[in-house]
Amino acid sequence: MNLEELITQVTANPAYAGITPTLVLRLAERELAKGRSVRETVKAVRSKLHQVGGAYQEKGLDFPAWRRELADLPSESSNAAIRSFCERVLKSHASTRERLPILTEFYSQVFASLPPIHSVLDLACGLNPLAIPWMPLAEGASYQACDIYMELIDFLGEFISYLGLNGSASLCDLTENIPTQPVQLTLVLKTLPVLEQLEKDLPIRLLEELNTEHILVSYPGHSLGGRSKGMVTNYAARFEALSAGKPWQIQRFDFPGELAYLIRK
Repeated sequence: MNLEELITQVTANPAYAGITPTLVLRLAERELAKGRSVRETVKAVRSKLHQVGGAYQEKGLDFPAWRRELADLPSESSNAAIRSFCERVLKSHASTRERLPILTEFYSQVFASLPPIHSVLDLACGLNPLAIPWMPLAEGASYQACDIYMELIDFLGEFISYLGLNGSASLCDLTENIPTQPVQLTLVLKTLPVLEQLEKDLPIRLLEELNTEHILVSYPGHSLGGRSKGMVTNYAARFEALSAGKPWQIQRFDFPGELAYLIRK
């Protein structure tokens, strides 16, 4: 069986059908190189894709319904109406649902430590761009979002356009390409542990290669099942080891359920 047929088998499951093919291909090549059978390879690739994305979307994401609802929102909707829509969507993704109770505090505290932000890059963004209404961005700011899910990217592109921002959403496989466009602030929220599962040295390469003035890194304070298990202590130690010896200014934020670091490069 060739790689194309193997990828077809992996993506025959709807849970993995919308993922950027470059990542599926890279994982398939890696698993085949281990001498696995086709069946074992398909299982291993699906397992890895679940770890890095599917586990956070346990209830499914209804993009067609959200796109219809977004299209029906008046172009001059009040901030309250937009936030109401965003809150309902954010609840559908495990990572952003966990942040909802602290959303205002999270962005107000972090942005208070920053100059006016005119450009943002949101990596492995999930539904986080729906939190833009809570971000005190400078007027006319640009917002670039990227993720591995095609349908997600289509929806986010429409949302960013609805807000009237100078921005876009695009597919990105960080194992293949680390973005290098210059921006003021890059968001890497709850992403480094996921990247580490794909490639051990990818987190440090990402932080070093990003062409950005500031990076906001965060880690989950508990598992998807709600158990903390000393995760904050563990992730704090891992970040300190990761950033040791780097000429960066680093500020730590401890939020309920989330540990964050603001890096000034």
